[in-house]
Amino acid sequence: MATAPGFFLTLAGGVLADLVDRRRLLLYTQVVAGLAAVALATLIWTNHVTKWMILGFSLVTGCCMAMAGPSYQAMTFDLVGREDLANAVALNSSQFQLSRVAGPVLAGVGLKFFGLAGCFYLNGLSFVAVIIALRMVHFEGGAKYSAAHAVNDRRALWQDLLDGFRYVRRRPRVFSLLSISAINSLFGAPYLTLIPIFARDIFHVGASGLAWMMGVAGAGAFFGALFLAYLGDFKRKGWSVLGGAFGFGVFLIAFAQSTRLAWSLVFLFGVGFTIVTSVAVTNTLLQQLVTDEMRGRVMSMFILSFIGAMPIGNLLAGEVSNKYGAPFALAAGGVCIILFVTVMAVRNRRLRQLH
Repeated sequence: MATAPGFFLTLAGGVLADLVDRRRLLLYTQVVAGLAAVALATLIWTNHVTKWMILGFSLVTGCCMAMAGPSYQAMTFDLVGREDLANAVALNSSQFQLSRVAGPVLAGVGLKFFGLAGCFYLNGLSFVAVIIALRMVHFEGGAKYSAAHAVNDRRALWQDLLDGFRYVRRRPRVFSLLSISAINSLFGAPYLTLIPIFARDIFHVGASGLAWMMGVAGAGAFFGALFLAYLGDFKRKGWSVLGGAFGFGVFLIAFAQSTRLAWSLVFLFGVGFTIVTSVAVTNTLLQQLVTDEMRGRVMSMFILSFIGAMPIGNLLAGEVSNKYGAPFALAAGGVCIILFVTVMAVRNRRLRQLH
């Protein structure tokens, strides 16, 4: 219920990100999401919550996140411009990866000291900081958005979406970057789903061992993002995207074939490091290549390349894992990524030359 809206509303959020004030759109969605968290906390505290209420609030929150995602990504360029874009994207990736590591830890502490309702109240309170920060944001030169047509003009909105698809189709480099992102998610993201099988059946470790494996992968992603922030606006970004995706495939295969936990942790660190390297630089290049009026729509496609491909990849990996085992499924995904990236690198000279 939380992720399903991403399939249907992310593209719509991209259209709105190019049509209305992105900051205002973010404010509205964060207010609704914060109120949903507070309402759920109150229902839990008063013992009136049901599973249908939880599903309903999950749907509301998922809709808010799907609508806000493209604006969050597109507004990075609005805030820092082209010169500092690479650093900004890398720092954004750093805080996101750090939250993946720190969030579960803080949730465990919060559950112990504040209880379930208290955690949801704290979640709702956290949105206040986001809303205050957004209200403090002011772009140089004043307002940047002027609607080309009424937002409730459904036919015009549909035409805007189709224009976005045509824009991507006519720009081979943009289409190639989105394709690499989708392939990474389709064949590589299932490692997150399969890691528990490796922990249980291959390494015979319990919950703590699984936590170590997940944490090391997250640490690799965090350090990968920090490394990009350190490099700043470096050259040969096209090769970085290709090299990161290629390395992602290699580390997936190495992890799939490893039978020693110590080496597997090293390979998981490499998995997290390389995928963030490829994805964050892809984000930077896309924002540099597209025009301002198409930025929101292209970023919505970038987000959807992950959201849309990931569950399909999980289903495929699950079927292959049931028949041939998790190591084979993960290694096969790594081989597919390597083959695709190799063909892309050989045939797409303009992508290799991106700076």
